[in-house]
Amino acid sequence: MKTVLITGCSSGFGLETARHFLDRDWKVVATMRTPREDLLPPSPRLQLLPLDVTDAQSIARAIDAAGPIDVLVNNAGFGAPAPVELTAMDTARALFETNTFGTLALTQAVLPQMRARKSGVIVNVTSSTTYKPLPLVGVYRASKAAVNALTESLAAEMDAFGVRVHLVLPGSSGETRFRDTARESLRGIDDPDYGAFVQQTITRMLESTGPGTRASDVAEAVWRAATDPSAPMHIPAGADAEQWAREAA
Repeated sequence: MKTVLITGCSSGFGLETARHFLDRDWKVVATMRTPREDLLPPSPRLQLLPLDVTDAQSIARAIDAAGPIDVLVNNAGFGAPAPVELTAMDTARALFETNTFGTLALTQAVLPQMRARKSGVIVNVTSSTTYKPLPLVGVYRASKAAVNALTESLAAEMDAFGVRVHLVLPGSSGETRFRDTARESLRGIDDPDYGAFVQQTITRMLESTGPGTRASDVAEAVWRAATDPSAPMHIPAGADAEQWAREAA
């Protein structure tokens, strides 16, 4: 029985990915800041663990409790939309601490055991916003683009050790809590210079009727990365992400 450790399982992509692997008879280590037993069906193959990806001691405890890990899915992250000029430095640092440095810290913690076994898979979930410039997500996009760059270099480094490394790039989803959380943290809408632009941009985004990304699209993309040795390193997840990937090619 193989084991997958997934971060950010309290909702959205992480929660659906945990369900996906459980349904396929894997051992699932589902992590979140505050574990909730009501989110996933009881199973002897399910282990719920507290994990704060910005806390080194929390990471060490989770890795120790999980035991051998065959697949690590770095999914934890958040967004805080605002014009670049109006993004508070504390917010920018928090975005990078979770989205970028949290991913790096988990990866560094798990890689020694994978290299020793000469097997394993790292799947980093970033964002299709990295395919093209978009307003109001500059710092968030930068934090995810940094993970893309780290992942690409890591893949080149791990080839000799038998460890596969992949990126899953989701599109926009109305099924996850991410959009609501991002809307709550929106900055600039009351600014005298940026307000009208921010309002128009948000309205346009919310009224978009194009194909979006379902949580199941991301779970399937992560599953592909974890189980298919021939999977590409970059895997867009969702119809909109696939379209953006084609346009960027």
